[in-house]
Amino acid sequence: MTMDAFIKKIYINFRSSKPIYRQLVEQIQKLVITEQIEQGDHLPSIRHLGNKLNISPNTVARAYLELEREQIVVTKRGGGTIVSASRDEQLLREIRAKHLQSNVSKDIVRMLGQGYKLDELEAAYLLGINRWKEEFESASTTPSITNIEGDSGETLRITGSHDIALNILITLFKQYSSNIKVEASHVGSLRGLIALEEDTADIAGIHLLDEETGEYNIPFIKRILPGQKMVVINLVYRKQGLLFAPGNPKNIGGLGDLAKSDIRFVNRQKGSSTRVLLDLELKRTGIDERDICGFDIEMDNHLAVGLAIAQGRADTGLGIAAAAHSCGLGFLPLFKERYDIVMPAKTFDSKKTDLLMSIISGSEFKKIVSEVEGYDTSKTGSVMEVS
Repeated sequence: MTMDAFIKKIYINFRSSKPIYRQLVEQIQKLVITEQIEQGDHLPSIRHLGNKLNISPNTVARAYLELEREQIVVTKRGGGTIVSASRDEQLLREIRAKHLQSNVSKDIVRMLGQGYKLDELEAAYLLGINRWKEEFESASTTPSITNIEGDSGETLRITGSHDIALNILITLFKQYSSNIKVEASHVGSLRGLIALEEDTADIAGIHLLDEETGEYNIPFIKRILPGQKMVVINLVYRKQGLLFAPGNPKNIGGLGDLAKSDIRFVNRQKGSSTRVLLDLELKRTGIDERDICGFDIEMDNHLAVGLAIAQGRADTGLGIAAAAHSCGLGFLPLFKERYDIVMPAKTFDSKKTDLLMSIISGSEFKKIVSEVEGYDTSKTGSVMEVS
């Protein structure tokens, strides 16, 4: 990790009651135990880090001394402060567990203070863990990497969730850029944000629906990248709705019809944004999932839902319009799903994204994307800052 990347990871809350040196100690501990900085890596000098964080060099020195006492770093005369190769691994495991337990305990206390019961919290934690486990597993079992070569060593690293609009954007970028290499990997929305946090990507494509607020993407950016200035650009809105056989023989007119005894439903897997959206709408409208025939039958993508309906194994399911079109099905639009690209403000301000932004705001990109069934480009290119 470079010095600049290291400094970007450190956030000092001057309003906190926790001493600044302890904030610094704990954040460096976190970087070590999560292996974002490794054995032998140099830490910034005391004076340099103090200047960059606008804190006293004495405060930095106190933090480094505490880290050295814990055998996490070692200071060598003339060699600076480096991550120790003879560190106490058992101590690091204890610190890692302590950090995790502290964060979990804070969440539990906060939710208990809002009136939730322990059994409700237990169920919510298990559901959340299962959701993100499936997000990681689905990303790791379906890797897709595209390398677009340019003529120079400059690289734009794009990752996150796969989308047709993102592929179109990269293809146009290839056509118009002769001096920038693009490395694109499809790892899922959550891992895309984590890659930004770890500085292993420049841009991430995401579509994460927050269950608590019903808002897309912004809550997750604030949780995973707290205190960091990020830029969010809308790439596309995708229409979500109910898929059914041509002619709509079961007269499906909305989510309320899912509870009818003669309607066979096919669901998306837990953790997918489509499933989260459905669960929120069922809760909002008071529909009991136990009344829906086939609610426990899950598919891992939109096309699989469409094929199940086309093959007569189900009557309806929630998915995107493009899947209905591909499978020759009818489609009832109900919602819009937001797909954004996210990048640090410094990336947004750099010259290598000028062409990217020009393509996004241009008529050619919007025209091609708008021809994809169920894609809405009315907000494409809209920019907002999050910090």
